[in-house]
Amino acid sequence: MENTAIAVTGLRKTYGDKVVLDGIGFEVASGSVFSMLGPNGAGKTTTVNVLTTLMKPDAGAIRVAGYDVATQTKQVRSAIGVTGQFAAVDELLTGRENLRMMADLKRIRSAGQLVSGLLERFELAEAADKQASTYSGGMRRKLDLAMTLVGSPRIIFLDEPTTGLDPRSRRTMWEIVRELVADGTTIFLTTQYLDEADQLAGQIAVLDGGRIVAHGTPEELKRQIPGTHVRLRFATLAELDSAARVLPSGTRDESELTLRVPSDGTSRALRALLDRLEENALDSEEFSVHTPDLDDVFLALTGQPADGESAAQSTESTQTTHPATEATAS
Repeated sequence: MENTAIAVTGLRKTYGDKVVLDGIGFEVASGSVFSMLGPNGAGKTTTVNVLTTLMKPDAGAIRVAGYDVATQTKQVRSAIGVTGQFAAVDELLTGRENLRMMADLKRIRSAGQLVSGLLERFELAEAADKQASTYSGGMRRKLDLAMTLVGSPRIIFLDEPTTGLDPRSRRTMWEIVRELVADGTTIFLTTQYLDEADQLAGQIAVLDGGRIVAHGTPEELKRQIPGTHVRLRFATLAELDSAARVLPSGTRDESELTLRVPSDGTSRALRALLDRLEENALDSEEFSVHTPDLDDVFLALTGQPADGESAAQSTESTQTTHPATEATAS
């Protein structure tokens, strides 16, 4: 399966009597962004730790970059990069020194040229020779991701990479992710921000109670949730009354002169609705289609609002070590 970067079947992991992952399975296409969503303790970080060889599964067949995570650990680690929930940078070193350290650990030749290129790419050149302890949160996250890119990994795991960042820094990270995917890199993303998954991911898996409860594109997931409707606004109360008689399934709001009509949002359904209005000589002043967002999907599937994930609340272990560092040390 040349087009498959990650293939998981029957992944199971328990901690004592607690089942964290209950036989989950999914595939991630090469050169795409795959996002895993779920409430606290759903098993997202455990999944990342297993896929990145930092934790052994109790059962399941897991291949990353074509390699078996159980028997080909070194090959997996040579193909991946990991950015954890918290920036894994050495604050006593400068940005340049952090990157040089990663290059030395990976025994990369022409490290100086590589480091300079990464500093430029992540807009860290001006602060390159300052200690990382002086960096803002956004700069540390950019440095952390730059360190992950040392060695040009084919697959990058981003475990809540923008937690705590301001909106501008988050959008900068989004642009970097898009550039990586455009270059053919595969991204496995966990995030507490549903708009982030909506913006970046081609495929989303929703994990709840150790099981995948939904899987599909953002639009496919949204269509699974009832609530899509067409909102029509009319010029007069008389027109609203007439439209309500023609479209009896609608819900009217006299103060706004609007009629909310349930619809699946497809072009066929919209044409049929507009044809009915035209047949009855009715014309709305405004016309808009409203669909559920990923917050609605998350709430419907998990029974919990998407209010972010706290490391203190999570029952999963958090791994922030770069695999390259661990692989070299072990």
